[in-house]
Amino acid sequence: MSQSFSNNINSLNTTINFTVADDRSNILAWLSPLDPKLRHRDIQDRRVEYVGEWLLQTEEFRSWQAGSVGESDNAVLFCYGDPGVGKTFIR
Repeated sequence: MSQSFSNNINSLNTTINFTVADDRSNILAWLSPLDPKLRHRDIQDRRVEYVGEWLLQTEEFRSWQAGSVGESDNAVLFCYGDPGVGKTFIR
């Protein structure tokens, strides 16, 4: 009885693992239908020249870029703002 029960559990685990593996792409597509590569290409195609240029010309940005602010090799520029304001299009 114990051996039969163990075999049934192993069989069930195998079936569940196969089902999850088979449905993985469907689940990921359901979670996020966006294809990052296509989205990136779309944004590049729709980008207008010189969007955000004013930011790149500020003294604060130039100091950060030159490394004189914080003197760190790992400096990170973080842009925040409401959705749709153009952060994605700044180059």
